[in-house]
Amino acid sequence: MHHKLDFIRKNYFLYVLLAPALILTLIFKYVPMYGAIIAFKDFSPIKGIMGSDWVGFKYFEKFLSAPNFEQLLLNTLKLSLYGLVLGFPVPIILALMLNQLRKSAVKKNVQLILYAPNFISVVVIVGMLFVFLSPTGPINHLITSITGKPVMFMTEPEYFRWVYILSGIWQGAGWASIIYVAALANVDPELHNAASLDGANLLQRIRHIDLPTIKPIMAIVFILAAGGIMSIGFEKAYLMQTSLNLPTSEILPTYVYKIGLQSGNYAYSAAVGLFNSVINVILLVTVNFIVKRLNEGEGLY
Repeated sequence: MHHKLDFIRKNYFLYVLLAPALILTLIFKYVPMYGAIIAFKDFSPIKGIMGSDWVGFKYFEKFLSAPNFEQLLLNTLKLSLYGLVLGFPVPIILALMLNQLRKSAVKKNVQLILYAPNFISVVVIVGMLFVFLSPTGPINHLITSITGKPVMFMTEPEYFRWVYILSGIWQGAGWASIIYVAALANVDPELHNAASLDGANLLQRIRHIDLPTIKPIMAIVFILAAGGIMSIGFEKAYLMQTSLNLPTSEILPTYVYKIGLQSGNYAYSAAVGLFNSVINVILLVTVNFIVKRLNEGEGLY
């Protein structure tokens, strides 16, 4: 204990730098957890949280037995899993391709083009989707010239997931590749030179030099992505929703918003949100355990 106090005393400035982030995390992340108690109460804004009557797991049972429970859960899982499977390898591939560019000016220009979509707001992205994929938009103009009829991308339920996922990959893959590009920058060029002299081609060098370098980062990023499967973005899904694509676009976050803020059923929405969070934690722990077993004991914790 005395040794720890001496360490803190010697490095107090580091703890001072850490304090603002720690305080903000406590205020905005941990303190609001107190509000989750309304999921177990018949919450009334007039009575307040502590004055409302306890109802136990009433709202959890109500949600699990709701007619739309299966549809909401499957829509959320499908959107997240498809996005993870299709989107996870793209930043890695981009980073490996960028790592092969030797001219600094060309590499910087390509990176600028790849990173730019990340800074476009979700509202603007969805607006662009509605413009480009509308029945009279440029993409449908091309499709109509070939097939004779437009494709209703933004209203047909079967197209919602693909539009959501592919636009998300386009927007975020470049930015997500930064961490891999940074890791690959630490690879000793002499390793590639030596491998080339031994007759290794480009794919062999990537497989035996580059991929092992970024493997630990890949594991951590995958664990975090898999642990957030149920925390799919609310804003984009809600903005892309139309009355015609609801069978696939209605997911848990949009449902919580509608029944909570729009309908005023705060306790029920809190129960659904808490259910969502518990599933996330279970997925995070499970995926971390599996990755540690497959990755020689290296995981998130």
